[in-house]
Amino acid sequence: MQSIRLPRRTLLRAVAGSAAVCALPRLAQAQAWPTRPVNLIVPFPAGGGTDAFARPLSAQFAKNTGRQLVIENKGGAGGTLGAGLAAKAPADGYNLFMGAVHHTIAPSMYPRLDYDLERDLIPLTLVASVPQVVVVNPKNMPQADFKAFLETVRKSPGKFNYGSAGTGTSHHLAGELFKQQTKTFITHIPYTGAGPALRDLVGGQVDMMFDGLGSSAAHIKGGRIKALMVSGTKRSAAFPDVPCAAEVGLPDYTVTTWYGLWGPKGMPADAQKAVVDEVRKAVQSDELKAIWANQGAEFPNLTQQQFAAHVSAEIKRWATVVKASGAKLD
Repeated sequence: MQSIRLPRRTLLRAVAGSAAVCALPRLAQAQAWPTRPVNLIVPFPAGGGTDAFARPLSAQFAKNTGRQLVIENKGGAGGTLGAGLAAKAPADGYNLFMGAVHHTIAPSMYPRLDYDLERDLIPLTLVASVPQVVVVNPKNMPQADFKAFLETVRKSPGKFNYGSAGTGTSHHLAGELFKQQTKTFITHIPYTGAGPALRDLVGGQVDMMFDGLGSSAAHIKGGRIKALMVSGTKRSAAFPDVPCAAEVGLPDYTVTTWYGLWGPKGMPADAQKAVVDEVRKAVQSDELKAIWANQGAEFPNLTQQQFAAHVSAEIKRWATVVKASGAKLD
């Protein structure tokens, strides 16, 4: 058989074309995350504290990356239903979970969770941190200030109730801690999320809440509910007229509601880093800085390793609080 000799120029073009084809998979892999929409499980119904930060973050994420951060509200079981779904989601870098302090309480409250927060989910970054606030329906509880409110509650044990985002959430444990430190008895009414509980507080179906300031802020400013106290040792810059716990005689009443992002175990390291970088960029934008400030929130700019350590410390801390309060599943 006679061999065929190709011109040198034709041969070089063929080799170059072959190399380009071989490089296509590598180019696709090198594309910066995200290359398609990202799913975000929010484990509570719309209208609660987690939602109050997830939705602005989603809008800013889309603005910065050109890709959608698609929120899926999966409420139930004090936020643990959504956490379980997130733990089982594909670990491809396109499934995220926005949890909260509630999820570090859950291991002490739920004996049979179908996931392990530290084993099955990877902590990525804190998103926001807000103090807890004692809020009341002003028609149900018209007392002028915290002192008068406390006197009323003490005189009528069991008469008043408080709503929470669910059994085992920070709203619930903040209420139990308050009862323990003030020697009062207030009936706990668990909901499937802070949103439904807040709606009933505004409507007068429940008397009060121990809520994260982020979800209550708009209702406080609108006069629909009244803030009597923020937890901790300093007032909130967003609500400078509301006294802090230390000022009203409760120096040890410190409850902070924080929100953070996790990914399923096995999430690629480059995607983890990209998520952390994009969240930091979004939260430090002028738009989100204003929204966070309006809700009395701060952005604790922790590294991924610092956030993981924070999660571990909170699990231990809340286990102690749960045991001391005697709180149980309702």
